[in-house]
Amino acid sequence: MVEPDNLVLSPLREIRADMTGMRGEMAAGFRAVEARIAALDIKIDNVKQAAFGESVLGRYAAAEVEERLAEIERRLAALETRS
Repeated sequence: MVEPDNLVLSPLREIRADMTGMRGEMAAGFRAVEARIAALDIKIDNVKQAAFGESVLGRYAAAEVEERLAEIERRLAALETRS
């Protein structure tokens, strides 16, 4: 009869041997995943920069409109005081 330790240890040794053989393939797979993640990080950074740039541009345009409206209101108030 087989000892209980060998019933567990034998399959574990086989799994270890299989995993040792797969290490090269797994390492290549991990490198590929890391490269894709790095590319995604770059794309996310680009989107953030574009969104921030549009936000700054929007604020600039809004400030310009505010200035124009303030000037129109000033002129209107001056016309109203004449009458």
